[in-house]
Amino acid sequence: MHPQPLVPELPGDPGGPSGVASRPEQAEGPADQAGHPDHAAPAGRPDPAGWPALPEPVRDRIAELSAAAVAKLPATDVPRQLRPVAKFAPAKRAKLGGAALLTALVESAQFRTAVIEWLREHRTDALDPNAADSVAAAAAAVLLGESGAAGRVRLVAKNAEENALRAERDAALARNQRLEAELAQLRVDLAVAKQAAENARGEREGEVEKLLKRLREQGVQLRQARDAAEAASAEAERGSAARADEIAALTAQLDRERQRVANERARAERAAADADIARQSAREAREADEVRLALLVDTIDGAVSGLRRELALGARGARPADMVRGASTGSGQGGKIADVSTLDRYLALPSVHLIVDGYNVTKTGYPELALADQRDRLIHQLSALAARTSAEVTVVFDGAGVLSVPASVPRGVRVLFSDRGVLADDVIRNLVAAEPAGRPMVVATSDRAVADSVRARGAHPTPSAVLVSRLSRV
Repeated sequence: MHPQPLVPELPGDPGGPSGVASRPEQAEGPADQAGHPDHAAPAGRPDPAGWPALPEPVRDRIAELSAAAVAKLPATDVPRQLRPVAKFAPAKRAKLGGAALLTALVESAQFRTAVIEWLREHRTDALDPNAADSVAAAAAAVLLGESGAAGRVRLVAKNAEENALRAERDAALARNQRLEAELAQLRVDLAVAKQAAENARGEREGEVEKLLKRLREQGVQLRQARDAAEAASAEAERGSAARADEIAALTAQLDRERQRVANERARAERAAADADIARQSAREAREADEVRLALLVDTIDGAVSGLRRELALGARGARPADMVRGASTGSGQGGKIADVSTLDRYLALPSVHLIVDGYNVTKTGYPELALADQRDRLIHQLSALAARTSAEVTVVFDGAGVLSVPASVPRGVRVLFSDRGVLADDVIRNLVAAEPAGRPMVVATSDRAVADSVRARGAHPTPSAVLVSRLSRV
């Protein structure tokens, strides 16, 4: 057995960083021994007063060494409270069980002796009080209980303090350098901000100057516009007076023109009346001439009849074919034309007369047009048909509601408008009745009453749709 190590008494906080609480009986002792640095604890248990005062590096070193040994020691040498710590992983044993290890070293002489023996056998360098590393030397001196342990501990504490002060100094220097760099950057930013402010102020001053200049220009323009508006107002007043005079003059001239037009209309009405009188006179003269001609023809006919009687010339009698019973010539009944080819055959007859019921045909062919446009379209189509067939063409329109009569009519077409109170149907019947018997006549109408009446007089009616189809080919 090796002698029990002595632990130096170090001033410090009994509840130091190791976290080991001292027992009451350990804290008791003669007053002259508590402050003696080289006082050795009784054999079997070192005085724990100095353990809490150990520097943290020394405590960590002792905890590391005891943690390495506790896992290798026999169970009989390991206190019961340390057996769970012995099962920790090596990396966590000293960190998590350091306080318990230090407490066991203080309280258990057997455990402390077993640790020292294991270290002497397996970690000889760990118990070298003269090691170059002051922390390792101080930890070895404390474990071995050497008299110079207090000095080595103070050296470690001093070194730790110096290291701490050096670290604080380095940190302060780094912080100072960082602050100086930040200050320099702030100065640069301040200079840039000042320059930007100067530039912005210059730009604002320039903009303000431009705005003031523009405001002055707009003020001048406003005054000019106000003067121009006043001049325009005065000119407008003068123009209004001039226009009023001009309107009055134009009104007077318009009244004179209206009076002149009224006079011209009156003269035109008188001229129309004179023309009607002249036409009536001409008609009466023509009728008188026709009467005289008829009398002359009757006279000649009488003379021929007398001459025939004097010469005893008999009248030509009936022919045998005229005496056949059960048949008639049918000359008093016209046939209906039902298709375009039949219409073409009739229009090819010599001296054929085509009579057209105007609105009846136009409203069948193109009812969407206005009445005036219907009349114009039909008249031009009939003119082309007359030029192709050499037929006499007469178209009859109702005169009621007709505001303007065409001034000129295409060649080959006779255009008639019924007089006031007379129907176009009656005009068509009169045209058929006026023709001599035996002349071929074609009446284009879809009015059944008109078709029946003209058929009775020997004309040939044809539906309006047939004529429209024929006109579409022209």
